[in-house]
Amino acid sequence: MSWQPEVDELRRREEMARRMGGPDKVKRQHDGGKLTVRERIERLLDPGSFHEIGALGGKAAYDDKGNLIDFTASNFVCGRGRIDGRPVAVGGDDFTVRGGAADASIHEKQEIAERMAGELGIPIVRLVDGTGGGGSVKSYETMGRTYVPRNPGWEEVVANLSRVPVVALGLGSVAGLGAARLVTSHYSLMVKGISQMFAAGPPVVARLGEPVTKEQLGGTEIHCRNGSVDDEVESEDEAFARTRRFLSYLPSSIDSLAERGPITDDPGRREAKLIELVPRDRRKVYRMRAIIEACVDLGSFFEIGKLYGRSMITGLARLDGWPVAVLAGDPFHYAAGWTADTAHKVTRFVDLAETFHLPVVHFVDCPGFVIGVAAETAATIRHGARAMTAIYQATGPWCSILVRKAFGVAGAAHQNWGKYNFRYAWPSGDWGSLPVEGGIEAAYRAELEASDDPARLMADILERLNRVRSPFRTAETFDVEEIIDPRDTRPLLCEFANLAAPMRRTGPRRFGYRP
Repeated sequence: MSWQPEVDELRRREEMARRMGGPDKVKRQHDGGKLTVRERIERLLDPGSFHEIGALGGKAAYDDKGNLIDFTASNFVCGRGRIDGRPVAVGGDDFTVRGGAADASIHEKQEIAERMAGELGIPIVRLVDGTGGGGSVKSYETMGRTYVPRNPGWEEVVANLSRVPVVALGLGSVAGLGAARLVTSHYSLMVKGISQMFAAGPPVVARLGEPVTKEQLGGTEIHCRNGSVDDEVESEDEAFARTRRFLSYLPSSIDSLAERGPITDDPGRREAKLIELVPRDRRKVYRMRAIIEACVDLGSFFEIGKLYGRSMITGLARLDGWPVAVLAGDPFHYAAGWTADTAHKVTRFVDLAETFHLPVVHFVDCPGFVIGVAAETAATIRHGARAMTAIYQATGPWCSILVRKAFGVAGAAHQNWGKYNFRYAWPSGDWGSLPVEGGIEAAYRAELEASDDPARLMADILERLNRVRSPFRTAETFDVEEIIDPRDTRPLLCEFANLAAPMRRTGPRRFGYRP
């Protein structure tokens, strides 16, 4: 009367599924410097927390009597587990089974992983290795026909961007649909040396007369510097660690709020070095990251997208334990001017903060949009206007610190002017429609051309303008609310974070996340 035989059969099939593509294919995966999908899941999640869904899905072979003689698991492993005690969904490609090609996959497993995350309101982590369920021409012969392409479950992929945190890790050669799944996320990573990404791989590209290696076509040197993928790491374990850290700053879904972390730093801490980090000579650069790290909770700054759109620094941090999103101009790149790439980066990052109800801290240093033929060719103003729109549509708590420059159209986009914002200026603040140095020749052309000593006149004009460019003149008309001692920045930001915490609101935003 017992069902033990069936349970024994269940365990046998589960054990066969855990073989993945077999010892030879597993060895090949290891020889390539890569972990298997099951090893990845074990290292990503809290120990013992993984609950697999669909382990019995795959291709079975039976003898004439209907007895199972062989079983090859589907090339996608999915389920739920925990990261730092919080539930997450996880789905990973098994490259040991036909390299992730469509004829070895069960698309419903990808769909259920996405749907589970969205409907349960938990983050999803994608471990992408291969075509991610994409095509193989061998499948035509197996099916006996071709088919009109469809991306199964893509509606869930799109929907999840606006409801739960999505992290995607490129852990091998990622092509086609796998590449699309990698970039359609809030945070994406590639592992240097073992990860490549492309719409189509080198054999297909070679038919266009472009013989290239996988690294030349889509290595981290390309995609972590053009903004397709956010960050590169040195190892898979580093990718898992960064995934866990990224999720620690976010709520599980839009229907909850990011929790306050441990309070490990004095909110009243005043950093003496802040009073001298910005040079008096406006032509000299300074280390904006040193300012960020001095103001946020010590060791809490988590930078995102460091290798692209480099005139803007973006990342997550904590202030008195509260998670915040951080924007900051970096004068080491284009003097912190906005390029087209910078604009893309700003748009996505502001959308991330808005989607998950994170207060924003903006350390402002922006001389405007980058100018010149290359900038116009890249449609900088078009992409810049989109980034400005994202900022002007932001509804969450926002605090701007005017560190140095704020010029022109891009400089004005340091906050949403249609709502109340916190804003403080440092004595090093320098602002206007355009920098004084760049506008003298145009504004005083007639006088300079008529002068017997144009160099002396230029110096006299600059001296007069330098007197009126003082931030104190601006404060006199309340065009800037407060000028502060830079050493007071952290205490004021911690006050902002504590005042902002009850202002946060759960639920969907007015429009979806822009990938």
